[in-house]
Amino acid sequence: MGIKELETGLNTIIEGNKGWMEFVKNDNTGRFQQLAKGQNPEILWIGCADSRVPANELTGTKPGEVFVHRNIANMCVHSDMSMLSVLDYAVNVLKVKHIIVAGHYGCGGVAASISRKQYGIIDNWLSHIKDVYRLHAEEIDNIEDQEKKADRLVELNVKEQVLNLCTTSIVQNAWSNGADLAIHGMVINIGTGELINQDCTFTSNDSLGKVFQYAK
Repeated sequence: MGIKELETGLNTIIEGNKGWMEFVKNDNTGRFQQLAKGQNPEILWIGCADSRVPANELTGTKPGEVFVHRNIANMCVHSDMSMLSVLDYAVNVLKVKHIIVAGHYGCGGVAASISRKQYGIIDNWLSHIKDVYRLHAEEIDNIEDQEKKADRLVELNVKEQVLNLCTTSIVQNAWSNGADLAIHGMVINIGTGELINQDCTFTSNDSLGKVFQYAK
């Protein structure tokens, strides 16, 4: 790609911003002036970094209504300070009511994790998904179609990341302090736009194994 092509790409972004500025200018609801003063979202969305799964468009929400963290394959890793910092701010400062872990079918990160190929530094991140595969290897290995195999791992990965969130000290302490906080797992069908509930909602640590239930 040459300099002219790069400049064209940048100009496209700048022109797009001008269109957005015009939209904000002509908005008569006062919502953007209110947003400039602060945010009060009720939802934390932890999704995949994939460009095809934007949180606001998928949920039909407006700017200021969803707090977002995204990474490869929507992972909730206990040693990931970026995710933990977002989680802590969302739960303890913004006081969100819902946290959605959102995976999506056709996830490249999940597909890569079961391909046995090496891709570079990302292999270290994908090892967390391989751990999920290891827990469900018998079920996944019985699926012959490679695409369906990966999509099933997408679903199982979402459920595992929901559990990972529930076992963080941040969420555990919020529940212990009486916070109304629900953790949900969902999967996006990009082709239809559907957000599919995976029926793994937690509102307390009562359903977790005792070893994960912090003493009060």
